Amino acid sequence: MDGLSEKLVIALICAIGFCTAQSTAEPVALMLLALCLSAAVTLLPRRYRILSAALIAAGAGCCLFFPLLLCALPLLLYDALMLEKRWWLILPAVPALFTAANRLSITQFLTLAVGIAAAALLWLRISRLTQKVGHLTALRDSVTERNLLLAEQNLKMSQMQDNEIRLATMKERNRIARDIHDNVGHMLTRALLQAGALTVINRDEQMKEPLNGLKATLDTAMTSMRESVHTLHDDSIDLKKVIEDSIAAVGGRFDVKLDYDISDRTPGSVKLCIAGVIKEGLSNAVKHSSGDKILIIVREHPAFYQLVMEDNGRCTEIAETGIGLKNMTDRVKGIGGQISFTPSESGFRIFASVQKEKL
Repeated sequence: MDGLSEKLVIALICAIGFCTAQSTAEPVALMLLALCLSAAVTLLPRRYRILSAALIAAGAGCCLFFPLLLCALPLLLYDALMLEKRWWLILPAVPALFTAANRLSITQFLTLAVGIAAAALLWLRISRLTQKVGHLTALRDSVTERNLLLAEQNLKMSQMQDNEIRLATMKERNRIARDIHDNVGHMLTRALLQAGALTVINRDEQMKEPLNGLKATLDTAMTSMRESVHTLHDDSIDLKKVIEDSIAAVGGRFDVKLDYDISDRTPGSVKLCIAGVIKEGLSNAVKHSSGDKILIIVREHPAFYQLVMEDNGRCTEIAETGIGLKNMTDRVKGIGGQISFTPSESGFRIFASVQKEKL
C-alpha cells in the first residue's frame, strides 16, 4: 500500500480531465475502469507481477478505442513506475495521443501533461524515500549486529575474568592450606607430643587432670585444623580444568568429546579419583587403542557419581600385563566405588560409579 496518498492525488488530477468531458456516462465509466485497474494492480501480491503488468498494458491499449481514457494515463503511468520501473507498459497508449488530437480538449491535454509530470515526480519522491528507509534499515541491522557481537565479546571477557579470579582464588586456597598444614600442623603435632610426654613423666596427681585437658584441647584443635585444610584443598580442585588439560595432551591423537555435569561441591576424594582414572584411561588409549575418538562422561546423580570412558578402537580382550587397569581399580575401590572394563569389537569402555552414602 506504499504511495496510496500520492496515487489519490494523481487520481484527483485525472478526475479533473474526465470532468471537462461533454458527456456524463462515458467519463464516469472510464474513470471507474481506471480506478478498478489501479486498485487491482495495487492489491495483487508481488508474485502476480505479470498479471499486474498485463492489466496496465491492457488499460493503456484501451485508450486506442476510448480516447477519453487518456485522462487516466497518469494513474497507469504511476502504477507502471511502481511496478519495478516498467514505464514502457503505457506505450500502447502513445498512438492514441495522435488519433485523439481532435477529440480531446486543450484542458484535457494540459491535465494529462500535469498528471504525467506529477506521477513522475511523486514516484521519484517515493523511490528516494524507499532508498533512505532501506539504507536506515540496513544501518539499524548493522548496529544491532555489532551490539550483539559486542555483548558476546563482553560476556566472554567477563567469563574469562571470572575464571581467572576463580583460579587465583583456588591457588590462594591451596597456598593457605599448605601453609596451615606445614606450619600450624607441625606445631600442633609437636605440642601434642610434648603434652603426651609430660603426661607420661608427670607424678603430681594435681597436674594429671590439667595435662589431660590440655592434650584433649590440642587433639580437638588438630582435628579442626585438618578438616579446614581438607575443605580448602577440596574446594581448590578444578576437576573440569584438570580433565580439559588431560584431553589437550592427547588432542593430536584423538578427537575427545567431554560431557561434564558435576557440581563444584563434589568431595575432593571423588575429584582426585575421577581425574586419576581419566588420566590413566587416556594414557592407556594412546598406548593400546586403534581408534581415533573418545567419549568422556562425568555426571552427578542424586545418589551416586558416574564416569564413563569409551573409544572406538577394536578391542576383543583385556591384557593383564600392565598396571594401568589395577591403578584405576584401586583408585575407585579406595573411595568405596565400583569400576568395570568392557572390551568389544566397537571399542573399549570404562564404567565407574561411586555411591554418595559410602563417602
